Amino acid sequence: LDVSMDMCSFFSTCLVCLWQYRLYVYCAVAFGISIWIIIQFSTSKAQKKVTEHVNKLVNGCATLQRKEVYVAGVKIFYGSQTGTAKRFGRALAEAVLSLHVPVEVISMGDCDPDDCLLEEVGIKNICVFLVATYTAGQPTESAAWFCRWLEEAAHDFRFGKAYLKGLRYAVFGLGNSAYVDHYNTVGRNLDRWLWMLSASRIMTRAEGDCNVAQSKHGSIEADFEAWKAKFLSRLQALCRGEKKPCSGKCKKGKCRSPGRQSRESSDHEHGASQCENTEAEELFESSSEEEADAEEAGGASSVLDVEDLGNIMRHMKEAKRERELEEGDVGMSSTQENSGRKEEGGKREMITPALREALTKQGYKLIGSHSGVKLCRWTKSMLRGRGGCYKHTFYGIESHRCMEATPSLACANKCVFCWRHHTNPVGTEWQWKMDQPEMILQEAIENHQNMIKQFKGVSGVQAARFDEAMTAKHCALSLVGEPIMYPEINRFVRLLHQHSISTFLVTNAQFPDEIRNLEPVTQLYVSVDASTKESLKRIDRPLFKDFWQRFLDSLKALSEKQQRTVYRLTLVKAWNVDELKAYADLISLGKPDFIEVKGVTYCGKSSASNLTMANVPWHEEVVHFVQELANLIPDYEIACEHEHSNCLLIAHRKFKINGEWFTWINYERFQELVQAREQSGGSQNFTAADYIARTPHWALFGSRERGFDPLDVRYQRKNKVRDISGC
Repeated sequence: LDVSMDMCSFFSTCLVCLWQYRLYVYCAVAFGISIWIIIQFSTSKAQKKVTEHVNKLVNGCATLQRKEVYVAGVKIFYGSQTGTAKRFGRALAEAVLSLHVPVEVISMGDCDPDDCLLEEVGIKNICVFLVATYTAGQPTESAAWFCRWLEEAAHDFRFGKAYLKGLRYAVFGLGNSAYVDHYNTVGRNLDRWLWMLSASRIMTRAEGDCNVAQSKHGSIEADFEAWKAKFLSRLQALCRGEKKPCSGKCKKGKCRSPGRQSRESSDHEHGASQCENTEAEELFESSSEEEADAEEAGGASSVLDVEDLGNIMRHMKEAKRERELEEGDVGMSSTQENSGRKEEGGKREMITPALREALTKQGYKLIGSHSGVKLCRWTKSMLRGRGGCYKHTFYGIESHRCMEATPSLACANKCVFCWRHHTNPVGTEWQWKMDQPEMILQEAIENHQNMIKQFKGVSGVQAARFDEAMTAKHCALSLVGEPIMYPEINRFVRLLHQHSISTFLVTNAQFPDEIRNLEPVTQLYVSVDASTKESLKRIDRPLFKDFWQRFLDSLKALSEKQQRTVYRLTLVKAWNVDELKAYADLISLGKPDFIEVKGVTYCGKSSASNLTMANVPWHEEVVHFVQELANLIPDYEIACEHEHSNCLLIAHRKFKINGEWFTWINYERFQELVQAREQSGGSQNFTAADYIARTPHWALFGSRERGFDPLDVRYQRKNKVRDISGC
């Protein structure tokens, strides 16, 4: 009991002591905790330094803190018909990759704009749009839905004006300024619709021009390269996170108001779209400046008082006048800078390097800056004794002695059935450097002879015909383009006649004055591809706004000619085969001597046209069409047929003498008549009836040979590869 009492007394004494000296106990505990905290802090700091040091040593390039990313990547959307925009997109992607920036190339036809555009909002990507303008100012087939959706979104209040706010973009449009009313319409519209949805431009919209005469850099490829350099420079600046300061060279020559500048600093991308790069404006047309001016005039408020509208409109008009003055100065300086790229007299060559390469691959022998010659497949065929072309059947030319050439590669149409797939330039007037006709003819003959020489010793080539072929006797001015556009076409024709070469000239019925002023040719053709204004616009896709009146005037001019004249009808199934009465009316207007009706030739798949083999009529269908047409024109009859070319000839009855057809040509007599007219100074004229020749029986419609010369042996191709060259 005494022991237990002593233990209780001891514990009581200890507790009393602790309570009495509790302050010292608290201090000791606090001191211990402090020491522990200090030790833990020192240890963690040392470990962090070691970790950072290790990271710095890894690959020798680790950074202390993560660098902010200003551009996550670039997405290139293209809308292409002929493949140019697609090619540009790939070239731009390669250049962007060289900057170590992720890039993706996307066809507008392969993406849903409702998803793909919204995904780009606020994720630090740059969207680039390469869009071409197609027929009548419409987008290409692949971009049609993309553009239609964007247009509807821009005008649909349900989307809201800030639907694409945060999307950064740049636009490069592809077009042809020869189409004045629709030049780069799609690129301009797409730029405006994106702006209306509050997307931010990173640079001015640029426009590439296929018209080399009006292109700011000589070709659409050069326009793209100039814009690409500007884009890459801008992209590098964005990757560095640089805000674009106002240099004092804004569109109005002055900086924004303080309020405006503060907003620009908070959103430097939108500010960059308002204060454009001065150098870029010198190269390219500004984009939607009217909208930008309206936004600036409206200030920060999105609601305008009606009384302020007058001031805003006045402000916009003044800004537009100042911009036009600036552009005038820029245009002068740009012209001086680009003068080195232009030829003497301020005119460019028609054939650009890219066009020269494309046409050379197609087998053209290019002459000078705007002419060409090519060997027709019927020339090759007749050299081997395998038959001649339909001109041999209808008019008696020697196909192996025919030179197919043109003094002008440019054309005023973009026909859906163009067998050159629209690789040639287009234009409504001559605006290029011009070569002299003497040089063109000399080089044309030399190139033609060099191509003929390649057949020396080839199996099947007849020696007699090979020797004859070395001297051209006929010239088909129908290779490509519009020969009558060439300003010196009359001199060129006279030179051909002086070399005893007959002339078969084809025009697309868009130059009535040139037809009237044209000197006599052996045979003058007018292409009548449709009989109504709507179908002609759809098939020929002419550049002229008054194309239909020009077409009718050309037919009237043809009726005034005294030499042989021909309508050339190309039948395109489901396009123009149901217009018989309208064709008959056009025939009564132009009163041609002959009417050639030919089924369209399918030249393979082309991105520039949606023509397929289904549009090629069978020969029996062409015969049926011709028979029905002949019933509507009482002064004409079916004269000849060339089944191999799917072609028939309707001739005026004046060429049927004593029951026999005289559709062939007496070429020697024609040369005599031309020479006599030349010596008389043009006073001694002649008519088509003065140089006719009798048509052989095998060439007539209904003959057993169906237009194939019995002196030759018809050759049936065994392979599937088709040679589509020829006239």
